Amino acid sequence: MPGETSQLCPASAGACFVAPKPILAITMGDPAGIGPEIIAKALPQGRVHEACRPLVVGDAGVMRRVVEMLRAPLEVRPVSAVGDAMFAPGTMDVLDLGNVDLAGLVHGKVSAECGEAAFQAIRKVIDLAMAKEVDGTVTAPINKESLNLAGHHFAGHTEIYAHFTNTTDYVMLLTEGDLRVAHVSTHVSLRDACDLARRDRILKVIRLAHDACVSLGIPSPSIGVAGLNPHSGEAGLFGTEEREEILPAIQDAKADGLNVDGPIPPDTLFPKLKGGLFDIIVVMYHDQGHVAMKFNSFKLDRETKEWTSVTGVNTTLGLPIIRTSVDHGTAFDQAGKGTAREDSLLDAIEFAAKLASGH
Repeated sequence: MPGETSQLCPASAGACFVAPKPILAITMGDPAGIGPEIIAKALPQGRVHEACRPLVVGDAGVMRRVVEMLRAPLEVRPVSAVGDAMFAPGTMDVLDLGNVDLAGLVHGKVSAECGEAAFQAIRKVIDLAMAKEVDGTVTAPINKESLNLAGHHFAGHTEIYAHFTNTTDYVMLLTEGDLRVAHVSTHVSLRDACDLARRDRILKVIRLAHDACVSLGIPSPSIGVAGLNPHSGEAGLFGTEEREEILPAIQDAKADGLNVDGPIPPDTLFPKLKGGLFDIIVVMYHDQGHVAMKFNSFKLDRETKEWTSVTGVNTTLGLPIIRTSVDHGTAFDQAGKGTAREDSLLDAIEFAAKLASGH
């Protein structure tokens, strides 16, 4: 069947084992946001079926409407089980949850109904992955206000996945090409983030960062660790977290045989990452990592004020299943206009397929 297998040896090798391409379940995201649109833009592109067998999970009516709006070369095909999917180029298999009232759907509007639909898609793909019916999951963006209006009080995808997979030690990883950034804390206040920069947690993040690189084919990754305070505390003048928490964690990691350096002031750590001195870096809080990464991967045209590039992947490390995501939000201001870019989703699909294939 088209798009189902991946050859693991050159044609010249004679008899060759052909492995099935991974099945990736892709959530629709918030139906009032840009999730359905970027999926409809991504799936016709050859690189998707070259990497995996894609299965959209959400509402088939929503997906059919957006395919018609974009005039995308896709046939929306509702299915009720993974085994019913065809995975054929030109076809969008949708595991149809049938949970969106199309008559009441308004693009760019926060609503409990859309929050509930997005949540149910997430729960479904988690269940499918835990049952090993799919090899990995990819999430389109959700609106946290809509999610909470629906009664699901989570800070985001990461926390939903952790809760329903019974995972306590998890880490957000941002990637863009060869740039990799793991976070000690994410969706908490800055004040709480400072309190969370503790030795045990930092060591866990360093270890998960190391394991992620190994899974990507980097056997002995070089890991840089950021300081928390300006100038990494300047020997205690600007804070003591570096010498009391971060440095001891780094020493613990070195004792385990890991290749770790730090704490390094983040204003120089990121240029070192970009220059190839590190395979991955560990930062202490959300914006310490996100600002630098998005400055590198998001590009806005000065004249048109439109995005010309929105790349990067958000991955949750430490889960028993694979989960990657776009590195942006629902963009309610763009929803329904046909202008949203699919770059980040394509990256997330390919990265999930790479993780699922073990290389």
